[in-house]
Amino acid sequence: MDAVKLAVIGIVLLVAGGVGLLTGVLTTDDALTIADRVWPILLFVVAVTIVAELASSAGVFDAVAAVLARVARGRARVLWALTVVLAVFVTAFLSLDTTAVLLTPVVIALARRHRLDPVPFVFVTVVLANTASLALPVSNLTNLLAADVLGTHDPLPFLALVGPSALVAALVSIAVLAAVFLRRVPVRFSDAPPLRTVDRPLLVVSAVVTALLLPALVVGLPPWMPASAAAVVLVIVFAVRARRTLRLQMVPWQLVVFASGLFLAVGVLEGLGSQALLANVVGNGEDLFSLWQVAGIGALAANIGNNLPAYLALESTAGSPARLAALLIGVNAGPLITPWASLATLLWHDRLRSQGVEISWRRFIVLGCLIGPLTVAAAVVPLALRG
Repeated sequence: MDAVKLAVIGIVLLVAGGVGLLTGVLTTDDALTIADRVWPILLFVVAVTIVAELASSAGVFDAVAAVLARVARGRARVLWALTVVLAVFVTAFLSLDTTAVLLTPVVIALARRHRLDPVPFVFVTVVLANTASLALPVSNLTNLLAADVLGTHDPLPFLALVGPSALVAALVSIAVLAAVFLRRVPVRFSDAPPLRTVDRPLLVVSAVVTALLLPALVVGLPPWMPASAAAVVLVIVFAVRARRTLRLQMVPWQLVVFASGLFLAVGVLEGLGSQALLANVVGNGEDLFSLWQVAGIGALAANIGNNLPAYLALESTAGSPARLAALLIGVNAGPLITPWASLATLLWHDRLRSQGVEISWRRFIVLGCLIGPLTVAAAVVPLALRG
């Protein structure tokens, strides 16, 4: 699914929402309520994407990767482990799409510079882009939506609810990745010439802005505020030092159109009575088996369609914080089986092709059938134990 197709689907969904408005299935008040909920989330997505794109253009991610290579001191498996840590960190603070889109080319270049097979490294980025996206509200668009339902942008209550499950999801997926790929990574890697910094002041400013943004995202402010401030600062700096880098394509307008249409379309479906139908499928209760049911339905719906519409359709049926967290586990860590289950996966595969790395969807699906169910099942257990 490329950007144009995503925008087309979004336009179709917006039209469907407009039809719902005209026919009275979706009231004007309901549409305004949806818009009031959506705009801060989409503004954050746009702002953090611009920050990540400009930081990448300045060489921030490349510089971090070079530091990891120096820390590894020629030990290839240590470098792989450090790549895992970086993928978890980037996903947690800058979202799964940043890991899939911007970190993937960095780890490919890192592997090639040191004459390593990039495949064990790129599977780290796609798997952890999904399974590590439970960590913070800003890690995934679904988390921002859930935080809105929970009634707070403070990451501490979110971490108290989802944190143990996020840790389990990351550890289980990392363990499977290590079992599958670590033996393919040699013991040592060769040295590479140091990276050349094209514009050092730009790199330094971009690194500082990004570093300041990360804690600002977890102090309880609405995430769009610090992200927008960081984006404005970087746009101004780039306008002065590297104007040609600024381009309209940095704005993820296709995703904005798609998400806007999706929110409206789900509102129409709820107006038609989808909530009652789905409630019968999802069930109720907060025991382990009930939470597995919620997470399993979420993962299944994500792999049939996509994780964002799956979350939106099932959100109103969750009924409690623990069940909402189980739904997040299903739609965040579960969409690793079908290529279209997560937009991050499609973006990741597109980056692979642009970098000349060939990985078949069959290979991805086989690995996903192993990691997805294991991760979802294990990550639900802490939710049941806390109750």
